[in-house]
Amino acid sequence: METEQVFKAVADHHRRQLLDSLAQANGQTLTKLCASMPMSRIGVMKHLDILEQAGLITTRKVGREKLHFLDPTPLQNVDSWLSGYRQLWNERMDRLEDLINRTQASEQAKEQKDAKA
Repeated sequence: METEQVFKAVADHHRRQLLDSLAQANGQTLTKLCASMPMSRIGVMKHLDILEQAGLITTRKVGREKLHFLDPTPLQNVDSWLSGYRQLWNERMDRLEDLINRTQASEQAKEQKDAKA
């Protein structure tokens, strides 16, 4: 699944709420998912369709009901994509921390020198 499609899917707070609901209790029906959402059944169905297209949920028909299941795999793929950026920013923050520490040490040394004079 494309990373961009996953980002677009989780960009909406209602879809994140649906994912959170499935994370707490996997295998929910549309009726149960609708109970906690501030929108119509059709609205929830549209959000679920976007999540399914992004690969974040799967469905299985059991009798007359359709059960919805969370699939975290696309989120794990996004996490591996983000790890490169995480490493880049960690390195930059480490360099910034070193600069701050050197600046503070230099200022403290100057203050101590001025205090002795």
